[in-house]
Amino acid sequence: MHIDIPEGKDAIGYVWGEMVPGIGVAASKFSLAVYAGSTLGLREFEAARLRIAQINGCVFCMDWRTERDGQKVEESFIDAVSDWRTTDAFDDRTRLAAEYAERYALDHHGIDDEFWARMTAHYSQVEIVELSMSIGSWLAFGRLNHVLGLDTVCVLPQHQR
Repeated sequence: MHIDIPEGKDAIGYVWGEMVPGIGVAASKFSLAVYAGSTLGLREFEAARLRIAQINGCVFCMDWRTERDGQKVEESFIDAVSDWRTTDAFDDRTRLAAEYAERYALDHHGIDDEFWARMTAHYSQVEIVELSMSIGSWLAFGRLNHVLGLDTVCVLPQHQR
């Protein structure tokens, strides 16, 4: 860890809640809202989230599997995310979610009209905005936790859906 955590303190709670409460608490609420308020299907949600986790190198995020109504993606799903271009495990929406996450993180200036035509053929504008905000959250907070060395001690609190 690159931040000194006082003895007996939870690292995530301390950094996100105590060190910078005016920012960390708001960031935490946004991060949790992505999970609690998502209307996206579980597979496309997880494809985008896991692709960002892979790009960020966030240990916790790569191990985490979002659960909805007692359902999670299969354990091999992360391998399919790595091979999003060629896997036969994804439908068009799931593949596009992984592609969008990668392009958003690594080449946002290269997102062209051809890509948007494919996205709008499969996603509504509301879904695109939701996916964009979700990817932004995962990109920012996954990197923050990885850079500060918190990703090995991170825990996402349970939420109500």
